[in-house]
Amino acid sequence: MATQGAPVVRASLISPLTSAGRTGEVVERITEAIHLGLVVDGEQLPTEVEFAHQLGVSPMTLREALAVLREQGLVETRRGRTGGTFVRRPANPPLTPLVERISSTTISQLRDLADEQFAVSGASARLAAERASAAGLRRLLNLVEQLAKADGLGARIRADSRFHIEVAIASQSERLTRLEVDLQSCTAGLLWLSYESETELDEVVAEHHAIATAIAEEDGERARTLAERHVQRNLRRLIELHLRMAERESVEVSDGR
Repeated sequence: MATQGAPVVRASLISPLTSAGRTGEVVERITEAIHLGLVVDGEQLPTEVEFAHQLGVSPMTLREALAVLREQGLVETRRGRTGGTFVRRPANPPLTPLVERISSTTISQLRDLADEQFAVSGASARLAAERASAAGLRRLLNLVEQLAKADGLGARIRADSRFHIEVAIASQSERLTRLEVDLQSCTAGLLWLSYESETELDEVVAEHHAIATAIAEEDGERARTLAERHVQRNLRRLIELHLRMAERESVEVSDGR
């Protein structure tokens, strides 16, 4: 299992873009992978020709995207025999893009995301209870501990999203894993804007622990139910955050800010 997980997640990152592959979309894909921890700090990216081929874009488009990422400080290019493009992951993601995204996402769109997450997470948890290896179970429990000890927004986003991705990996379904990676890139950062207290962090850790325990006990129906409830709670948190942001913007407009 340990040898299968990484290639599946890597494939989710470098699979061809579904659209025309504009520079902004390539920037967004790589940025999300960095902030979610799918590529680690200091990791060398593939060569430009290889990476462009994997993403299904032209080398020029990829080159332009890497230039943007260098300006943002997310990658650096080193010259020489041991040179290449390397990831520089910040401790925390910038807040402004996350705030703008939750403000511009409608409640209907949030519900649509949750509907997909409900199906993917529930199926992944049920199958993981049947198929997870001992190594996969250890990774899940370790990620629960990582989230409990995580200090800072970036570390919490990575531990949270990685837990859900590892559940999908434990299901041994590449399709579910790719879907989970895509969903985490859409929601993980937004969710952690909604947690305002350590009590809420403890609640999330407890929910993750309950899911992992049900998987370890091979109780597929319980694992599925717990995963689905977790998605429903997260949807409520996102809707509440969206409404708070909308109210704040309304107040600022009325105050003439």
